[in-house]
Amino acid sequence: MRGDAPGASLRLTALGAAGACTAAVVSGASGSSAHRAIATIALPPLIALVVAAAWAHRRLLPPAVASLALFLAAAAAPARPLHLPLASLALAATAVLAASTFRGRKVPRGSARDYLTLTKPRIMSLLLVTGACGMIVGARGAPDPGRLGLMLLGLALACGGASALNHVLDRDIDRLMGPRTARRPVASGRLTAPRALEFGIALSACSFAVLASTINLATAALALAGNLFYVVVYTGYLKRRGPANIVLGGAAGAVPPLVGYAAATGSLALPALWLFLIVFLWTPPHFWALALLLREQYAAAQVPMLPVVRGERETVNQIVGYTLALVAFTVVPFAAGSLGVLYLVSALGLGAGFVALAVRLRHNYDRRAAAFVFHYSLLYLALLFAAAALDVVV
Repeated sequence: MRGDAPGASLRLTALGAAGACTAAVVSGASGSSAHRAIATIALPPLIALVVAAAWAHRRLLPPAVASLALFLAAAAAPARPLHLPLASLALAATAVLAASTFRGRKVPRGSARDYLTLTKPRIMSLLLVTGACGMIVGARGAPDPGRLGLMLLGLALACGGASALNHVLDRDIDRLMGPRTARRPVASGRLTAPRALEFGIALSACSFAVLASTINLATAALALAGNLFYVVVYTGYLKRRGPANIVLGGAAGAVPPLVGYAAATGSLALPALWLFLIVFLWTPPHFWALALLLREQYAAAQVPMLPVVRGERETVNQIVGYTLALVAFTVVPFAAGSLGVLYLVSALGLGAGFVALAVRLRHNYDRRAAAFVFHYSLLYLALLFAAAALDVVV
C-alpha cells in the first residue's frame, strides 16, 4: 500500500494546499488584510494530507508533517523576520508534498457512481433542507440566492465527506449486514479504503475552504465540527459502544441548521438552538424505527442498537416517549417568539400524525407499522422545517 500512488482527490488536495500557501506568502509579503483569511483556508488541507499520509501513504508522512509543522511555526511567529522565511519554507515543503502525490503505482480509481454513493445523497438531501431552512430563519426572510447556494455547496461537501469516511470506518460492519450494505463500494471492494478515505478528507477540506472564503469562518467551523463529530465520535466510538449511540450521536445530524443560521447571521442565537434541538430529539425515534426493520442485520454485525440490546418492546416504548417529547418541544420556538402561528399550526398538525403512528406501533407492532413511522419521520422533519422557513418569509 505504501507504494501506491494517491488518487486524484488527494492530489487535488495537495495542489490546493500548495496554492493556498502560495497565496498566503504573497498576501503576507504585500501586507494584504486578506492574509489571515487565506492562511486559515490553507490549514484544513494540510491537516487532511497528514491524516491521509498516516493512514494510507506512509511515504508521504515526512513531507506532510514538515509542511504542517512549518506552517504552524510561521503562524506562531509574530515577528516579520521569522514569519516570512518560515512561511516560505512551508510553501516549499508543500510543493514537494504535492509533487510526491504524483508518484507510485497506479490503483484503479473506481467509477463515478461509486464515489457518488459514498456521499449518501438521500441522507444528504434532508440535511441540506434543514440547513437551507436554518439560513432562511436566520435571515428572517429569503436570503441572497448566491449566498444560499454557496452555503449549500459547502454543507454538501461536508456531509459527503463525512459519509465517505463513514463508509471506510464501517466497511467491516457493512459486510455482515446483508446484501444491501455488502454491495457498498468499500465493503464490496470496488473501491479501496485508501481511495475512499482520500475522497472523504478532500471533500471535508474543500468544504471548509468554500465556506470560510465565501460565507464566514463560523459557518465553516460549524460544518467541520459536525463532520468530525459524526466521523470520530459517532462512527468511530459511540456506534459500537451501546444503545445510547443514537441519542448522543444525533447531535451530528442536528448541526446543518446551525450552519445555515450562522451563514445568515455570522453567529448563533436561540432560534438556531431550537432548530438544533428539534433535530436532536427527532433522531432517536426516526433511527430506532429503522433499527427495528434492520434488527437481524445489526445483531449479525454485533452492533448494539437498542432493539438488539433491549428488545423490540422497549424500543417501541422509547419511540413513543421521544416522539411525545419532540412534539412538545416544537412548541418552544413559538412560545419564545422566534416563530409564528403558521409554524405552530404546522408543528401541531405534523406532530399529531407522528404521535398517532408511534402509538399505533406500540399497540400493534409489526414491520409495516415500523416502516410507516420511519418514512413519515422523514416527511415530518422536511415539512416542519419548511414551515419554519415559510413562517419567517410570509
